Amino acid sequence: MINVIGLGYIGLPTALMLASHGMEVVGTDYNKELVTQLNTGHTTFEERGLDELFKAAVNAGIKFSHEYQKTDMYIVAVPTPYDKRSKKLDARYVVMAVKEIMKVCPKGATVVLESTVSPGTVEKYIRPIVEESGFVTGRDIHLAHAPERIIPGNMVYELKHNARTVGTDNICIAEKVKEVYSSFCKGEIVTTDIRTAEMTKVVENTFRDINIAYANELTKICRSDNMDVYEIIRIANKHPRVNILSPGPGVGGHCISVDPWFLVGDYPGLANIILAARKINDSMPEFVLERIHDIMKEKGLKDVSRVGLYGLTYKEDVDDIRESPTLQILECMEKHLAGGVKVYDPWVKRNIVANQYHDFEAFLRDVDMVVILVGHSEIREKMEMLRGKVILDTRKICTLPDTCRL
Repeated sequence: MINVIGLGYIGLPTALMLASHGMEVVGTDYNKELVTQLNTGHTTFEERGLDELFKAAVNAGIKFSHEYQKTDMYIVAVPTPYDKRSKKLDARYVVMAVKEIMKVCPKGATVVLESTVSPGTVEKYIRPIVEESGFVTGRDIHLAHAPERIIPGNMVYELKHNARTVGTDNICIAEKVKEVYSSFCKGEIVTTDIRTAEMTKVVENTFRDINIAYANELTKICRSDNMDVYEIIRIANKHPRVNILSPGPGVGGHCISVDPWFLVGDYPGLANIILAARKINDSMPEFVLERIHDIMKEKGLKDVSRVGLYGLTYKEDVDDIRESPTLQILECMEKHLAGGVKVYDPWVKRNIVANQYHDFEAFLRDVDMVVILVGHSEIREKMEMLRGKVILDTRKICTLPDTCRL
């Protein structure tokens, strides 16, 4: 049996995928309400293909509990935030999970950490917990790191098809863990040591963050000298070895906006480009606010309460709001005592911010300016409804004339 610890955006799809491919699985989460919802037959977030996968897993016998199980394999998929002051990993959820596992696990069990962590986390936090619990790692308890590589909006497909990395202390355990993931994973599964596995996942997301930062910095440069950054990127990308990304209002989600800070925090004075990229991307919400202010002045708009922010999630067609640029923009506005804007997102059903709308037409009726922060399918399909509005498009999806861009 496999006990999957943490039933959030990563743990739940992983548990369902394992169960639907022949593994005996119990999913565990400290949140009793979440467990109850799953046990009553309802998934806890929206994701393409998740409901179908859930039904298959339930039919295969998956169980959900808030209690840790006695079994021979644990997969830990709990949150790994960073401390905003020190910029280092906040490992408390990982520590709590492993401590609870040690209370019930038998000798010979394998603990697989899927959560993204900074290099050395297993050595610094997990191995000592195992030893303090009276076990010897590598003999009584085996440790592995198999970082997730999926993105909201395409989780089910990527779980099956993306390559995986398994880091362990010895090849025998690596093959054991690899066999479990091979039950559903069609991508290549690479085995290595634990510290390398920890580093590779952080490096992947940092690479993307740096590339996004380059596009965003280009935007600022071009805006300062009245150049069209989108035309410049379009032409530059015709070079066979150039692929500049599109700029945006900031970087959100639990990966790209968080993981690079692990390297900044752990390697001060060395992670210079990484730090610069983080600062650039974190500055984009303020830059969007400056653009809103300039456009309002140019168009003769004075009432900020007639400005509408479209999109609350961090990317299109998902309900994931973690670290979203829109939330960062609203936080910036609060600091400047300039609130009152309207907010709407078709994917966010519950009220999480002030002046939040749940009806698109009502939202449009109450605003003169629309700031497109997320390129949901809905707004792409209903773009004509924005005619007559002042539009700031931060995602380059609007085809209406006189649209303002970053």
